[in-house]
Amino acid sequence: MMDSSMEEPFQLKDFDFTKHLEDNFSGRSKEGLLVDLSVGSIVYQLYLASKYFKEIIVLKVRDRDVTEMKTLVDTGKLHVQEEGNSDHFYNKDEKWKSSIQSVLKCDLEKENMTEPITLPPADAVISAGLLDVISKEEKNYIRYLRKFSRLLKPGGHLLLFGALNSTRMKVGEEKLNVLKYNEDFVRKALTGEGFIIENQMKTFETPLTYSESMLFIAAHKQK
Repeated sequence: MMDSSMEEPFQLKDFDFTKHLEDNFSGRSKEGLLVDLSVGSIVYQLYLASKYFKEIIVLKVRDRDVTEMKTLVDTGKLHVQEEGNSDHFYNKDEKWKSSIQSVLKCDLEKENMTEPITLPPADAVISAGLLDVISKEEKNYIRYLRKFSRLLKPGGHLLLFGALNSTRMKVGEEKLNVLKYNEDFVRKALTGEGFIIENQMKTFETPLTYSESMLFIAAHKQK
């Protein structure tokens, strides 16, 4: 049995978003709107999404995350991890910045989370780790998932990343408690909110964490 004293909180940035997103976006012409609802200031997915979506709107639940994300967009620097577990900033092709239409604060407790702004229906929503962090109970997860669904046009796609059976997650230097849930719960939550699951994958890339594995699910909203 693993010694729990050796465990470290799951770090979302250790998970390779790009392969799973590339597989789902491949062949798509650059058009439409993508909304990103991810925890912290993770930006891997934005650089890749900018190749396939004409417009990207980033929503954050905390002021500090809005500020940090705006700084990253303004400077064009992406926080990426290299071999050896060392973090660096790299100036990627700055064309990705032109796809970011806005970075907004959102309040998931409001009927319109971006009030007073009303967003147009999105072609896709990416959410990495946010539901894990903001949901205290399973009923909260389902309620927030329903709000995510309202951002999508009929037939729109949800790309969801989360940590299965996790208890803690590290976001930047923060160690956050997260909702513990299993794969069956997520599948039932998605189908219960009118999503059809298209693709699903579990990875076991971070064995020494408070997480069983990482889950990626691609689903679309029924018309």
